[in-house]
Amino acid sequence: MQQTVIGKSEQAAIFHEAEQKGLRLAIKGRLVALILMGVWLVASRSGDPLRAIEYLIALGVFAGFGIIHYRIIGSSYDRNWIKYLFIALDIGFLSLLIATQPVFDNVDLPQAVIFRTPIFPFYFIILGVAAFSFSPGLVLWAGICGAAGWLGAFLYAIRDMTQTYDWQDIGTSPDTQTFVTYFFSPDFIGAWSRVQEALALVIVAILIGLVMWRARHTVHRQIEAEQERSAISDIFGQYVPPAVAEVLISKRGTLSPIEREATILFADVADFTKLTETIGPKGIVEVLNAYFDAVSQIITRHHGVITQFQGDAVLATFNVPVEDDDHAGCAIRAAREINDLVHQRDFAGIHIQTRIGICTGTVIAGSVGGGGRQSYTVHGDTVNLAARLEVMNKELGTDVLISGTTTKYLAADDFRKIGQMDVRGLSEPIDLFTFAAAGELNVPTDNVPATAS
Repeated sequence: MQQTVIGKSEQAAIFHEAEQKGLRLAIKGRLVALILMGVWLVASRSGDPLRAIEYLIALGVFAGFGIIHYRIIGSSYDRNWIKYLFIALDIGFLSLLIATQPVFDNVDLPQAVIFRTPIFPFYFIILGVAAFSFSPGLVLWAGICGAAGWLGAFLYAIRDMTQTYDWQDIGTSPDTQTFVTYFFSPDFIGAWSRVQEALALVIVAILIGLVMWRARHTVHRQIEAEQERSAISDIFGQYVPPAVAEVLISKRGTLSPIEREATILFADVADFTKLTETIGPKGIVEVLNAYFDAVSQIITRHHGVITQFQGDAVLATFNVPVEDDDHAGCAIRAAREINDLVHQRDFAGIHIQTRIGICTGTVIAGSVGGGGRQSYTVHGDTVNLAARLEVMNKELGTDVLISGTTTKYLAADDFRKIGQMDVRGLSEPIDLFTFAAAGELNVPTDNVPATAS
């Protein structure tokens, strides 16, 4: 297990990438919406082709802004201020159209009349595009620019009006005739309504920005919590198996005892005492570190858990504490890879041999200890038998001994039968196997190991 530390710059990069993906998605959706809007505008303006063309040109400009922005995102030309610029361009162009384009070309009305049409919601569309960026700043910028653009277009539209009416002209308690006279007059501008709409846009932008800020803050906290968990797991995993460390962390430090069928792999370095005398303490530590590192990777890759390093021996479990229905097969594949490895390479410049014993059966696994210290261990006859099989390799001249309780789950052609072993407490002897070499048959030999206690 290797700790991955995500610093502030890496977190910023993650959010920046999320912003880019969100903007790309928003621009695609925006383009689809513009196409659909263009189809509807052309169809609904079939009697006024010139007006339809004007709408298509305006929509084309909006589409062009989006396409250019899409091409820039993630390119060498992309800068942090680019997204702010294109939001401002969208709002600026929309506001320009509102300020200058009449509702109908053939009707002589003040431009202020356009503010009575349902055109203000288009600013919310631009705000929605900004929201896809997952950037509170961009959303707030869109709200402020939208409010400024809306009010700016309004002020430009009423600049030449010599006479205007507003809500104060209607009064607080008007009669029907007074209300109709002023409200439906072409000169009624409703200035405070425009201010209210602009404020609403800013308020919505602030609310969306706060939601995004809170979401980003939550993600930051999740990243930090995951880093802390990873750090604890990595440090803890140096002293207990990583899989056990993960379970311990999730279980708040306790592993209740369980009884389950599992496969035990016990591997030991052959002639370890003689090797120690030959290369000395420093040399043997270097050899063991290199050997244990390689063996640990193999066992972990095959879903095993190393529960103990006992001197030069490794005790690995399959199916506890992490469940694996193929525990027997995983243990066999791990043993075969370990056996091949020690024949193919040296460790810290020293060639070694290993003996491996494998047995499948019921084990009891859990945390045991005292004095405030605990360790995860497995107990049972299955563990003892795996250790016994490892030792018996020396008597039988084999590298790997496997109990019949393990091989019954696997293809028989992969093994060569060595013989049988009587086990105290069992009424029937256990068949013993080793890996079958090329051309060997799965038949028993004359070797009959001693009784195991």
